[in-house]
Amino acid sequence: MRVSTKGRYALTLMLDLAVNNTGENISIKTIAERNGISTKYLEQIISMLNRAGYVKSERGSSGGYRLSKNAEDYTVGMILRLTEGSLAPTDCVNSNENNCPKYHECATVGIWEKINNAINDVIDNITLADLVDEYRAKNTDN
Repeated sequence: MRVSTKGRYALTLMLDLAVNNTGENISIKTIAERNGISTKYLEQIISMLNRAGYVKSERGSSGGYRLSKNAEDYTVGMILRLTEGSLAPTDCVNSNENNCPKYHECATVGIWEKINNAINDVIDNITLADLVDEYRAKNTDN
């Protein structure tokens, strides 16, 4: 499994919205500047997040974006699957595309299933709120 920049930046964008949530909208330009990411690339990603209902958008002078729900309502898995599609390490364990005629006699399928289950266990049990807590713990002056 390899996560593309689209998936990584979507997670960064959602984390930025959660960390900086004051109830006010946040512009893509502000998020891009804070994170050193291209505004144009973030515009493509925010469009995908907006269509999925993960963020709310508002136009105008105080326009921008904010999370549609609370940070604890989003998992890393939700965000990565939206941007990356399947995260299965092989097609044979991708529940959406398992067309392998040798699936039931394959000696290695068990390995791929264990890897897939481990990946899903991690990403489906870490919320955006968990990442906010980790961010704040790492960025607090001690």
